[in-house]
Amino acid sequence: MPAALEEFCGSVFWNDSFLARPDADLPVCFQQTVLVWIPLGFLWVLAPWQLLPMCKSKSKKSSPTKLYTTKQVLATLLLITAVAELVLAINEGTGQNPLPAVQYTNPSLYIVTWVLVLLIHYARCFCLRRDSVVLFCFWILSLLCGILPFQSLVRRALQDPISDVPRFVLFFISYGLQLLLFLVSGFSDISPEISLPHRIVYKGHRKPLEIEDVWELKDKDRTQTVYAAFEKNMKTALRKAQAELEKRKRKKRRQERDTEHMNGMSKAQSQDILVLEEKQPKKKKKKKGDKGDSSHKDYPKKWLIKVLFKTFLQNLVMSVAFKLVHDALVFVSPQLLKLLIAFVSDAEAFAWQGYLYSILLFLTAVLQSLCLQQYFNLCFQLGTNVRASLIAAIYKKALTMSSATRKESTVGETVNLMSADAQRFMEMANFVHQLWSSPLQIIVSIIFLWGELGPSVLAGLAVMVLLIPINGFLVNKSKDVQVRNMKNKDERMKIMSEVLNGIKILKLFAWEPSFEKRINEIRACELKDLLKFSYLQSVSIFVFSCAPFLVSLASFAVYILVDENNVLDAQKAFTSISLFNVLRFPMAMLPLVLSSMVQTNVSKERLERYLGGEDLDTSAIHHDSIPGRRHAAHWALLSCSVTLDIKPGSLVAVVGAVGSGKSSLISAMLGEMENIKGHINIQGSLAYVPQQAWIQNATLKDNILFGSELDEARYQKVIKACALLPDLELLPAGDQTEIGEKGINLSGGQKQRVSLARAVYNDADIYILDDPLSAVDAHVGKHLFEHVLGPKGLLQKKTRILVTHSISFLPQVDNIVVLVAGAVSEHGSYSTLLANRGAFAQFLNSYGTVGLDGVEEQGDEGMEPCVEEGPDDVVTMALKREASIHRKEFTRRWGLSQSFPLFRRPGGFAGETPKAQEEPVKKGQKLIEKEAVETGRVKFSMYLQYLRAVGLGFSFCIAMSYVGDYAAYVGTNLWLSAWTDDAERYQNETYPVQQRDLRIGVFGALGVSQALFLFLATILSSHGAVQASRIVHEQLLSNILRVPMSFFDTTPTGRIVNRFAKDIFTVDETIPMSFRSWLNCFMGIISTLLMIALATPFFLVVIVPLGIFYYFVLRFYISTSRQLRRLDSVTRSPIYSHFGETVSGLPVIRAYGHQQRFLEQNEKTLDINQKTVHSWIVSNRWLAIRLEFVGSLVVFFSALLAVISKNSLGGGIVGLSISSALNVTQTLNWLVRVSSELETNIVAVERVHEYTKVKREAPWVTDKRPPHGWPSKGEIQFVDYKVRYRPELELVLLGITCNIGSTEKVGVVGRTGAGKSSLTNCLFRVLEAAGGKIIIDGLDIATIGLHDLRQNLTIIPQDPVLFTGTLRMNLDPFDQYTDEEVWKALELAHLKAYVQELPERLQHNVSEGGENLSVGQRQLVCLARALLRKAKILILDEATAAVDLETDHLIQTTIRSAFADCTVLTIAHRLHTIMDSNRVMVMHAGKIVEFDSPEKLLQKQSVFSAMAKDAGITNTETTTL
Repeated sequence: MPAALEEFCGSVFWNDSFLARPDADLPVCFQQTVLVWIPLGFLWVLAPWQLLPMCKSKSKKSSPTKLYTTKQVLATLLLITAVAELVLAINEGTGQNPLPAVQYTNPSLYIVTWVLVLLIHYARCFCLRRDSVVLFCFWILSLLCGILPFQSLVRRALQDPISDVPRFVLFFISYGLQLLLFLVSGFSDISPEISLPHRIVYKGHRKPLEIEDVWELKDKDRTQTVYAAFEKNMKTALRKAQAELEKRKRKKRRQERDTEHMNGMSKAQSQDILVLEEKQPKKKKKKKGDKGDSSHKDYPKKWLIKVLFKTFLQNLVMSVAFKLVHDALVFVSPQLLKLLIAFVSDAEAFAWQGYLYSILLFLTAVLQSLCLQQYFNLCFQLGTNVRASLIAAIYKKALTMSSATRKESTVGETVNLMSADAQRFMEMANFVHQLWSSPLQIIVSIIFLWGELGPSVLAGLAVMVLLIPINGFLVNKSKDVQVRNMKNKDERMKIMSEVLNGIKILKLFAWEPSFEKRINEIRACELKDLLKFSYLQSVSIFVFSCAPFLVSLASFAVYILVDENNVLDAQKAFTSISLFNVLRFPMAMLPLVLSSMVQTNVSKERLERYLGGEDLDTSAIHHDSIPGRRHAAHWALLSCSVTLDIKPGSLVAVVGAVGSGKSSLISAMLGEMENIKGHINIQGSLAYVPQQAWIQNATLKDNILFGSELDEARYQKVIKACALLPDLELLPAGDQTEIGEKGINLSGGQKQRVSLARAVYNDADIYILDDPLSAVDAHVGKHLFEHVLGPKGLLQKKTRILVTHSISFLPQVDNIVVLVAGAVSEHGSYSTLLANRGAFAQFLNSYGTVGLDGVEEQGDEGMEPCVEEGPDDVVTMALKREASIHRKEFTRRWGLSQSFPLFRRPGGFAGETPKAQEEPVKKGQKLIEKEAVETGRVKFSMYLQYLRAVGLGFSFCIAMSYVGDYAAYVGTNLWLSAWTDDAERYQNETYPVQQRDLRIGVFGALGVSQALFLFLATILSSHGAVQASRIVHEQLLSNILRVPMSFFDTTPTGRIVNRFAKDIFTVDETIPMSFRSWLNCFMGIISTLLMIALATPFFLVVIVPLGIFYYFVLRFYISTSRQLRRLDSVTRSPIYSHFGETVSGLPVIRAYGHQQRFLEQNEKTLDINQKTVHSWIVSNRWLAIRLEFVGSLVVFFSALLAVISKNSLGGGIVGLSISSALNVTQTLNWLVRVSSELETNIVAVERVHEYTKVKREAPWVTDKRPPHGWPSKGEIQFVDYKVRYRPELELVLLGITCNIGSTEKVGVVGRTGAGKSSLTNCLFRVLEAAGGKIIIDGLDIATIGLHDLRQNLTIIPQDPVLFTGTLRMNLDPFDQYTDEEVWKALELAHLKAYVQELPERLQHNVSEGGENLSVGQRQLVCLARALLRKAKILILDEATAAVDLETDHLIQTTIRSAFADCTVLTIAHRLHTIMDSNRVMVMHAGKIVEFDSPEKLLQKQSVFSAMAKDAGITNTETTTL
């Protein structure tokens, strides 16, 4: 081969003598062939791939930029030089002596190459990224290979005159042009559509980034694309897994059958038969066999990981390639170090060798960092995509999940799957390659070490192997602790979200301490486990920090002791040390990856159980057309069967007592119940109005449109029919008003009407209405029935199924279905049922024909519907008040004009100044403020805040332990360096034994002290961290429970929950780790620089500029990174709140069939979050490359300085200096990473701190305690009482004065906004007085503590709120009463019979939100609470909304008898309930208009008598209630 090449270029191809001299050079032939062909070959191989975009037909070409033109001009010039050279060769070759072939081929090759370059530039115009990576690499290669001929020519020109001027000139022109092209390629030539990392980094440095600045995702990274692939694989995998599951079940059943064969027909078998019956040939999985605890239920296993692998295979393969190159390069450095040490020790060596090694070290380091960053980029992308696909899958699953599966996990736990478990997978994906890479690196290191130290390496290995079982043990222990901790966390979050949802009740009943105690108990367990976990971690950190040192100690000691001829010289010691350092990373990573795998495994099981859960089985719902029929139902339900036939276009009422299965029937029609046998046949589309309205956090208009197109005429018609016009008048921005989470700023009735309007607007064929009239006032109910539901309403042509408690509408319906205990007892028209004299007729007789005819007589069609009572939530009132400020036309007229009955708000009356009307108050439009994103640097005070929580003394001790640790580390290394110099000192004599023992002994002692210091530091820091966690959580919790109600109305629960979940998790687990890592890195860098400076003091000169560069990159980057992390956490909240909202509105979404729209909405929300995470990853890579470059320069300069001052240095100190430098690259990178992570995580402290500083309400208990047994009489006096919701708003109560006597029964009535609810809020001091006072039994309530006040009043609130826990806990959280008293209360509340039938009786577990009780039963539980308290003053707040007449009657009679000797204030909803009060208080616009007995008020022409007339009441005797 060389011979052929020599002939080809007409000179020597290779000769070693060229290099064996001080001015070494390469032979010309070698330069003309190998060095030319390497870069050209590279380009030619990869060019076709670069030319592809040109061939794709659909891509459009972008317009040429200046940069493009410049590149093309330069490339053309290069082409011209090549042509010139070829012409020159042809010209010269025609003479006598022919030129060697190389002179023709090279220019020809170059001509082809430059044409290729021109084409590639052109082809890249079809791409978004117009610059080509391949070309960039080609320029680098070409320039590097050109350096050698370049210096040869320069050196020759300096020695002799130039022989071949034209070629000489052409070479330099060509080289210069390539250099220019390389520089030009360095500028990014990118079409405006995509942005670049440094742009975002500069932007982020100049101003805090907003979400708009973050660049869009590429199509392949969008959730939709990623999830589509994932779902396809998931379906096939799940099918297999479910088949496996069936096999397992069959096997288990066979075993059970064998064991229980003796007992005849055993329980298991009877269940088997059930299971067999329902095995339909469906791929959905059926899990009936064991109805045990959900956590022991079998589920499809071992499929998730396979699916992820299959989906993201391409990414995995690419990252493996990069990782392999990087791992190979890792081992090049120690070999180069070995050569360098040899060079320094060898006085004869040529200087150029030293420089070559330094340059090679530098290049290796740079290449290594490029590969590593590419690999990281791929890994992090994998992580975000895995997270996105999992979240999308969880969300989709939630939409299709059967109700049985849904009950297995609470909303809190499901949200946890999204936040914690998907996040775990994301973190795992970043390190998944360490699973193969770590063992590989370990094996290769050992092979190299064997070469250095021979068999003595085995001693070191033995130490490593011994450490593995210790670690395994620690990992297992940690796993148990971790699982326990997840349980505690779930439990705490569950209670927390309940507390936040029921905070109103907690406040009114003064129950906060009980719940605070419960949460703190769980938290204590959690922290105890956390401390255990930290201890285990400390031990494993200790073991691992000992590892590298013990390994080197063992290996060196054995190496020397085995044979006295073995001397430890610098080359051996430092090459080994740098190999041990290489070992250190995989050894440390492996256990981390393993423990991370353990955690991910827990998450994997949770996800597999959830995603493999059974779907909603809609097989029982058929859509067969029956001629002339729309909806036939035959249903087996609640073990009683229901058979119904509903004709198209008819209005069917479903009536029955509480718990008779009305809501269940509705659920069955929607397919939400489990079908046992039978089916439902539904023709046409459904619309559904649930009993408790579900409102989204969107504008009012969006809530009604619910994703349909806007048809203005129909929309207006619907709003009018649903009586929403008056409400729109009141809302600050009309139908554009934003409705808070769960419809917080609408009253119960308004929510219900919006929900109804949504159904009506949706224009379906069949309407299923679950008691929509219960939450509205009687006259509004009447309006809705007439205009919407009834025979003349908007829906007259549709099929309507109406569950109702209202008797008055029954005569107008086509068909009545009476349910008793889950079965249809009778059905037919109103007259038929009355004639039958069945259950229905008795029911009617017992509750009187409540003015049934009266209602009909008064058909005053012209009456505008009235807006019913608002809820007692502060914001609504405030919003409405703000709105009213602008409604001049309303406020001008103050009178009872016929056209507007009393739904006006008290705006400004006579005394209002015109000024207030001019200023547009635009406040109320956005109720929920945007979550504050802190910007700028995290204040230093936050770090102090955290360290104070740890304890300042404690923090100091921790820092000192780390200093001790690193002092010992530097000592160990210096000692080793001195030890290796012994090799030269005792070169030709035997090594003294005591010297040897001293060296080994001190080396060991230093190492041990290093490890002990570290152990001390970690133990101390874990103690400190747990202490800090405790303090931070306690402060947060105690403050949140003490803030006023208005805070909860303006802050979404999701946001508060986020503080308790994500931020507390960060304080618990992430911050302590970050602090430790930061200290570690910081000390590590300082000690390394110190060692390099000791070896070559000149290095200090280099440190300064490098330090400055480093600092700037750091500051630049950190501001961007921090802001992106903040955006990440802010864009994450909507994912979870949207999810929570979806889960709570599932039946509605499913009924309307809007699953797809919600899926898309979820994808959008996710993509916004993905965008920020993505940008964060890329900016991290941007930074890492620049920082590792600094590291590479440190290596380069330490090597270069060692080469320059070769004669004054020993091998030991050079080895020490360079091996430390090799270590520093990673550490520098880590320091920035950890600093920014610390800064990012400390934001959690900042966010928690923000909520500990919210202004509190008045103290719970003050020095002035009320006398024992207060209030004993129950007299209430209002003395000129005024109140407003927020300082800047109008008064709501404008100076109320009245006396309510002891044991008096007072009814409070008034239209919306009259201030009725404000009255209760004032009695409980939910609102504080703006003037005047309230006196109860001679004591001014403003002077005593809130709890002293609230514990002595009782309220039966509007919405019955129950908490998870036992029934007994719900009645008496403080265990103040005996069981007898509790049973007595239950008996009075008519619940005793029901509770006695429950298996656990008082210990019966109430599920989240009380879902396993019907709404009526929940209301009765609230009544029982009040009965148990038995305070002297009872306030009833429209407690009869969701209750049928029977329960209503029960409640009323109970209150009459049980609270006969109490003062009772009833805020009335239906006038019947207060007709027998002693007095009625009629409120209007914040004042009392009338206050007298109902009889007197009815006789005179009063506001009250007008209201009574609307409700069909003429005298107090017309009602039995």
